[in-house]
This record gives sequence, structure tokens and C-alpha cells, in this order.
Amino acid sequence: MDTDIPGGLHVEDALPVIAPSILSADFSGLDRAARAIDASGAEWVHLDVMDGSFVPPITLGAKAVADLRPHARGVFDVHLMVREPQNHFRDFAEAGADYITFHAEAAVHAHRFLDAVRQLGKKAGISIVPGTPVAAITGVLSRADLVLVMTVNPGYGGQSLIPECLEKVRALAEFRRERGLNYLISVDGGINEQTAPLARAAGAGVLVSGAAFFSAPDPAAFVRALRGTP
Repeated sequence: MDTDIPGGLHVEDALPVIAPSILSADFSGLDRAARAIDASGAEWVHLDVMDGSFVPPITLGAKAVADLRPHARGVFDVHLMVREPQNHFRDFAEAGADYITFHAEAAVHAHRFLDAVRQLGKKAGISIVPGTPVAAITGVLSRADLVLVMTVNPGYGGQSLIPECLEKVRALAEFRRERGLNYLISVDGGINEQTAPLARAAGAGVLVSGAAFFSAPDPAAFVRALRGTP
């Protein structure tokens, strides 16, 4: 599989992609939040879609994503934290999503879902919560463009990273190398200046950061710190 990332690079050549999460922004000004992400030098906008069932809160719908799309230059990384993602992913594809990620815990037919997303011309991702082992998804990784490892229990921003989850990142990086695959590994939860080096060292290529990004006094400096660049 050939997974493209910003700049047309392959996984092994890429600097970490930074994906600030809109979940932690002021929802009264999401257009301003999207422009702030662009101005910081981050490449992606991470959009957490929650249904109040798979996780307790309710957040964004497809219309919000479509309305936000003209205000952002970055890749739209849509994370479906919903019970029945197969009923919703087409709406988000039409709304302007570039990556669409669903949870392994929410979809019985993961092969079919990944293939369906890619048939729409979108990048397909699969995510696992802290309690789900990597072994639960190895059978579908050849079809995935992205694997999202939740390093907190999903639903709320501002939580601390669960260190044991980074072992999953290492396992996914080793599996990718052994099988000659090229999926991106993303980590979401508790990513800040202190934890980003640990995630990078484990093999993460996409760093999702919400509360820490939006509370940073200098977002551009914060993005550089996550990347480990001056």
C-alpha cells in the first residue's frame, strides 16, 4: 500500500504530522480555531465526531465539518467515535474529510468499512481504545491508511497519556516493518511537549493534541516542540 502524507512523502521519510484537535477549541469560533491551526504550521485538523453513545459527549456533525472546510487549508482528519460508523461516513466524505477513521470496537465488518472509505477516494483509518489490543486489528491493517491509537479513554479532552498505550505504537511500527506496509500511526490523548518525544520514539507519525495546543501561548512554537525541531 502507498500512503501519501503532506508533501508526498512516505511514512519513513516524514517528520511527525501535527494534528490539533478542534475538540478543545472554543466552539463559538471554530473558523478562528481552524485559521489558528493553519497559522501554527500544523498540517492537519483533527475533528472528533462523538454521538453520545459510543462516548458520552455529543460534538460535531457533518454539516459542521462542511461549514468549517472553507476556513482551513490543512488535511481534515475526521475521527468517528460513533456506534454505527457505517451509517455516517459517506456524509463526512461529502463534507470534505480527507481521512475518515472509525473504531474497531464499533464496526463488525472492518474490512468492508475500510474498503468502502477508500472507494470514495478518501484515506481510511481504524482506531483502538486503551483496552483493545493490537491483535484485534492486525487482520485488516493491509487495508488501512492510518491506525489511531487512543492514549486516553476517549470522550474528553485534557486527560493524561496512558504510558502503556505506547507499547501498542511500538507493536504497530514493528508489524508495519515486518509486513512491508505503509500505514501512518497516530496517537491521540495527552500529547504535549513532554509526551511527544515518547510518542515519536515509539513510532508515531501523527501527533494529535487538543488542550495543550489551544492553551499554548505560542502555538507555532508548540508545534515545533511536538516535532522536535528548533
